[in-house]
Amino acid sequence: MTSIDSQRRKSILRELERFQQHDLCFSSGHILGSMCTVPHPIAREAYVRFLETNLGDPELCPGTKQIESLFLRFIAQLLHAPKSAGGQIVSGGTEGNITAMWLAKVLSRKKEILIPKSAHFSFQKISSLMDTKLIEIPLTDKYVVDISQLKKKINVRTVAIVGLAGSTELGTIDPLPEISDICGDEHIFFHVDAAFGGFVIPFLKAMEYPLPDFDFRLHGVSSISIDAHKMGCAVIPLGTLMIREKQWLESISVDSPYISTEKQAGLLGTRSGAPVAAAYAVTKYLGMSGYRNVVRSCMEVTHYAVRRISDIGLELILPPTMNVLGVKLKKPGEVVQKLSRQGWRVNKVERLSCIRLVFMPQITKKIIDEFIPVLQKTCKEVGEI
Repeated sequence: MTSIDSQRRKSILRELERFQQHDLCFSSGHILGSMCTVPHPIAREAYVRFLETNLGDPELCPGTKQIESLFLRFIAQLLHAPKSAGGQIVSGGTEGNITAMWLAKVLSRKKEILIPKSAHFSFQKISSLMDTKLIEIPLTDKYVVDISQLKKKINVRTVAIVGLAGSTELGTIDPLPEISDICGDEHIFFHVDAAFGGFVIPFLKAMEYPLPDFDFRLHGVSSISIDAHKMGCAVIPLGTLMIREKQWLESISVDSPYISTEKQAGLLGTRSGAPVAAAYAVTKYLGMSGYRNVVRSCMEVTHYAVRRISDIGLELILPPTMNVLGVKLKKPGEVVQKLSRQGWRVNKVERLSCIRLVFMPQITKKIIDEFIPVLQKTCKEVGEI
């Protein structure tokens, strides 16, 4: 490398560093409103090693393809998928939901999707992309889908029903066993959005939390989306769509004459193998017991935060189902702005008149102790307490 090249390289890196200094980082602990987290150290190492791989042309990367197969096997076991099941690596929950609804529509040729009012905003994109009609189902006072209202909306045009295993707003779990029975009886495609809860609920159940089944043990479940870049501690972006019958992927496959496979399913062509290798590395490093410890720690911090929030006179929308809280406020937008100016990032949920706090693995009790006085002072300033 010449001295000119070296100087150019240093100049570019300095410029990038200046931009990066404006970014918030999860490791600071001041991001309390995101469902993403600090990647596990082994995920970082694995990611860098596989930067050149392209799983869109798998015969060029047979080793990486094998890693993908092993990771999908882990997800299949986590979700109790049958032998007939298949998996598709996706960029995250949005792509997983889109692909699931794409499958449902191609398989049935119908156009109405029944979703809880709390469903992720990706379903608005789905409606626009696929010329489908969304039917929003009201929630109960526990902020889960109202089964009685759901039953009333099922008709001959229903292409799919969506249930949430960890809502984005509050982390609530819909009555999935009941929806499964309905979908099984009515022969309707049932998609479970477990983008967040998929790496939480199995471990909470292992700790004997009284939570319902959400996975393929429910006979009516057709597909499940689950994100490793959330509570899976992997690198962004990495999600998985698991489907009950692998053969269904053929219905959305197209000819791919320019690469090493004859057909290709899914939205993406080129797919980096780096996030897949990173996610697999974390699953190997942590294993089931390691993930259980991560979830246990997050729940301990969550319950600690519940007590601290109560101590300053604020109320929750409802007790936590998992490591997500909604704090009732009259002016959530104003509180969010004031907290942001003080270096704390939380999310507002205007529909519920609350702020959302998510207690990811990097959030500790010490961080909660730093945050609560700032929250208390801010809420006093705007007349919340």
